[in-house]
Amino acid sequence: MDGNHTSFLNEAAWSGKIFVGGWADAAGGTQAVSAPADGAHVGTIGKGTAADLSTAAAAAAQAQPAWEATDPSERAAILNKAADLLEANAEELIPWIIQESGSIPPKAGIEIEHSAGFLRAAAEAATQTPNAGLKSVDGREAEEELIRVAHGVVGVISPFNFPLILSIRAIAAGLATGNAVVHKPDPRTPITGGVMIARAFEEAGLPADLLHIVPGGADVGVAMCEDPNIAMVSFTGSPEVGSKVGEACGRNLKKVQLELGGKNALVVLDDADLDIAASNAAWGAWLHQGQICMATGLILAPASKLDNLVEKLVTKAHHLPVGNPATEQCALGPLIVESEAKRIEGIVEDAVAKGATLHVGGKPNGTMFPATVLSGVKPGMRAFEEEIFGPVAVIVEYHDDAEAVALANMTEFGLVAAVIGADVARARSLGMQLKVGHLHINDQTVTASPLAPFGGRGKSGNGARISGPAIWEEFTQYMWVTTKPAATPYPF
Repeated sequence: MDGNHTSFLNEAAWSGKIFVGGWADAAGGTQAVSAPADGAHVGTIGKGTAADLSTAAAAAAQAQPAWEATDPSERAAILNKAADLLEANAEELIPWIIQESGSIPPKAGIEIEHSAGFLRAAAEAATQTPNAGLKSVDGREAEEELIRVAHGVVGVISPFNFPLILSIRAIAAGLATGNAVVHKPDPRTPITGGVMIARAFEEAGLPADLLHIVPGGADVGVAMCEDPNIAMVSFTGSPEVGSKVGEACGRNLKKVQLELGGKNALVVLDDADLDIAASNAAWGAWLHQGQICMATGLILAPASKLDNLVEKLVTKAHHLPVGNPATEQCALGPLIVESEAKRIEGIVEDAVAKGATLHVGGKPNGTMFPATVLSGVKPGMRAFEEEIFGPVAVIVEYHDDAEAVALANMTEFGLVAAVIGADVARARSLGMQLKVGHLHINDQTVTASPLAPFGGRGKSGNGARISGPAIWEEFTQYMWVTTKPAATPYPF
């Protein structure tokens, strides 16, 4: 990217550095960031270490009490200003998102739009502290209160797929509720997931040391889970890494909020409009190359309509070109790394070897993976069992509503499910039997809102939520306060 002119992102200020009380050199030196589409150089960041994390956490702990004591309206004003800055500079920021994360332009625009929404929702929540009075039960005539207080310093670890949104939603929640934040973005997307956020809050006037951004490897994540100055960790990523984060936080008696993967079912009922159902299924399965925790992982189709639905999805797949969204018009961009393409190809090959039919796609070219349609998928196939995190529409046949429910629940995950049908009552009745954190009737699975608690059950997370009223539930804790007009003696 061009860093030869002064801009909002101001590459000259942050190139080769990390954000710890301002832009500074990292103990680990520097790290180049490459585009997943073609390996082009995107930028250079500082490479943080466990020592950098420790320094940042200590500084954040020192700065946090004054921030919690700041009037909520002042905290809200800074969050709203950061949202304004992202929107005002969208034209400059979107090309960075496209190149660094392999996003098509509309998806990059969604990152800006939704990130601003999360900031504004957190700003509103900041002024709505859910403190409450309690009735005294022991006759001491004491005033009793339940007050929500910040944990102190919140650690945030975010993934590569929606790096701006999935970083900023936790950062905004932490700051809104009076915490300081130390953030580790995915090392593959540290500019979108880190630098952009630092610049927004820097320009918005956030006081020093309340936000630290330390890109780095697993050692930085381990240090975050162990550092005594960090009271809570908010993690978004894979179940495999999330279980390690949860274990480390539990061992160190930290609160942990885990938002992990999903194997999300879209149930198409036999009274559904198949054109609309196919459109929903295609969007849910192929948006951002399927690299979304909410992606449609199973399309459950009634036997009587299966062939027709397959035909419609195959037609759509043929009309969705894959390419480099930074240089050409395309519907699908690259996967984040080539090893992911090979892993997904292996899942497709396993399904075919076990009797599934590959109708289109299935063969990658480097990081490019075309829209793929598999039918005849059954339990026991990797395509049925695993979160694919790639652009594969997995179609599973069912014969009645009870079988559809059984198939949708035949997973360790529990994030999202959707049901499409003309009879809304029937669709809702079926949907309420699905063991998920989000249910969408007559919609697809990739749906989120800054005002709705986000999270799942089972392998999709630890039951914690983020956004909406969950901001106060997760990012603060209760303090019970009693106040008597004067001290009184006790029997001793």
